[in-house]
Amino acid sequence: MVATMHEQHHQWYSPTLGKDFEMLSYGDRGYPVILFPTTMGRFYECKDFKLVESAQWFIDEGLVQLFLLDSINDHSWYAKHLHPAQRVRNHQVYDRFVQNEIVERVRHNTGVGKVAVAGPSFGGYQAANFAFRHPHLVSHMFSMSGSFDIKSFMNGYYDNEVYFNNPMDYMANANDPNLWNMNIVLGTSEWDICLDSNLQMSGILKAKGIKHWLDIRGQQKHDWPLWRQMFPHYLSLIHQ
Repeated sequence: MVATMHEQHHQWYSPTLGKDFEMLSYGDRGYPVILFPTTMGRFYECKDFKLVESAQWFIDEGLVQLFLLDSINDHSWYAKHLHPAQRVRNHQVYDRFVQNEIVERVRHNTGVGKVAVAGPSFGGYQAANFAFRHPHLVSHMFSMSGSFDIKSFMNGYYDNEVYFNNPMDYMANANDPNLWNMNIVLGTSEWDICLDSNLQMSGILKAKGIKHWLDIRGQQKHDWPLWRQMFPHYLSLIHQ
């Protein structure tokens, strides 16, 4: 990490989660951007893999603040020891946590009253699912190599809570007018393992007339070099 960035480590007891939670933040002013980690990544993952460093100019110029969240994926989607119904219920708790203990604290850091959300890989799913479920809170959604169908985690189990956390299903019926005002980027690449998922989601959005950018980069793999290229580009769209 380059020393000029303003980094803070936050740790507190979350009444929503019933346990301690950790987060890193960068910058002391600017548009709030909430960043979700990859599959089982921790709150420092995007720092360690230099995604934060790729955004340094925007942080140093006071254009954005980054909030790097921890995940509870080991208690939700990836908790194979739990029944699928419990996995999705645990994710619902995390969703409430992000809404009430993160977004509500930072969305008024600027006059807009909304946040941007972003994430690479499984973090791209998390960002998209949160944005699409709560479009009144999110102005910009940047998914970098995300996938948008969670059913493969459910071992064939399906209920209303799975439906409402599966963007491939619920977005076809979504009608919140805020979705049509959101700035949505689906970032992927020709060699990305999630290319097909992004093509499908783009098709769903296009059919509904929801504006978005399907950004298909060249011959690059589903990995950090691609996301470090995407992230600053997407951040530059916030102030256009």
